[in-house]
Amino acid sequence: MRALTAFMTGVTRLNDLLGRWFSYLVMIMFLLLITGVAFRYLLEAPLSWTGELTQLLFGIYGLMAGGYLLSHNGHVNVDLVYSKFSRRTRAFLDLFTSILFFLFTLALFYFAVDMAWESFSGRETSNSAWNPPIWPVKAFIPLATLLLILQGIVKLLQDIAIAFNLSYYQPEPEPEELPEDKA
Repeated sequence: MRALTAFMTGVTRLNDLLGRWFSYLVMIMFLLLITGVAFRYLLEAPLSWTGELTQLLFGIYGLMAGGYLLSHNGHVNVDLVYSKFSRRTRAFLDLFTSILFFLFTLALFYFAVDMAWESFSGRETSNSAWNPPIWPVKAFIPLATLLLILQGIVKLLQDIAIAFNLSYYQPEPEPEELPEDKA
């Protein structure tokens, strides 16, 4: 059980670290856009590369956020009925929906590896005026998907532990479960 807990902790820490690190891309994107606007309107010398580089960085940012969001329960869900259930009932529901999660993410990973390899081997570029290579960005798709799958495995193991009252995972108490003096 110690190895299982170490795996779960390690994957979650890795996704947390990468999510926090890649969040700094927002500041870089902001600076690129401000630079592009400044050059266009203040210096009347538009830069052809700032908008496209911002789009490429945003793609990486969006991809690398998946595992981080899953580790922090940040993905969008319809909560009207779900939140009314007990933690254990929600875990059973999550076990059922994890089938769909793994079908989608494993298919995405399978096709992403092929797409990234094809892009890399062809040294794919954007075919724009600036024409940067886009194969490095496409390489993030299978990497981010793999991190999402690993975090999905952690979530599945957590849901199994909650649903069946197993001891290898002890979740944080929910606000309604806290004693009166700590709520």
